[in-house]
Amino acid sequence: MFLSEEMFGIPYPIIGNGFTPCENQDDGVEITSFFLSLLSSSPETTTTTTNSVLSTNSSLSNDTTRAVSEEAQQERKKRRMISNRESARRSRMRKQKHLEDLRVRLNKMKFENREMKNRLSCVVQNTQLFRRDNDKLRFESEILRRKLSDIRRILILRKLHQQFSSMNGPLN
Repeated sequence: MFLSEEMFGIPYPIIGNGFTPCENQDDGVEITSFFLSLLSSSPETTTTTTNSVLSTNSSLSNDTTRAVSEEAQQERKKRRMISNRESARRSRMRKQKHLEDLRVRLNKMKFENREMKNRLSCVVQNTQLFRRDNDKLRFESEILRRKLSDIRRILILRKLHQQFSSMNGPLN
């Protein structure tokens, strides 16, 4: 165990020049003089003085800890801000890519829609032509049916006329 731990309950060893590893030069002068005064004083005075130095060291340590903590907090805040910016940039890139994909799909669908409209127009046009031709053929069929019916009547009348004339003989 080091001398500082035994006498003062300080968990840091005192280095050859009288400073503990955590102290800076300015604090070291005060602490060194404090330790020298402790060695020459009585145990009750030493305890009171030790407590006041410990509370001073504690407040210095708290201030240092707060400063380090604030620096760490600032560093974390800065890293988080950088991370958030990068995340936002990636999000914007994904959104931009998604919008571009949607535009490509939209253009493709517009093209397909145009093609389908053209094909539908051709089908409708062909359907109209077929209907017209079909109507024309029906009309011609009806005319031919009537002619055929008329021809049959004529043939039946001729046949009847021939049979009648062959039965009656020559009239002269």
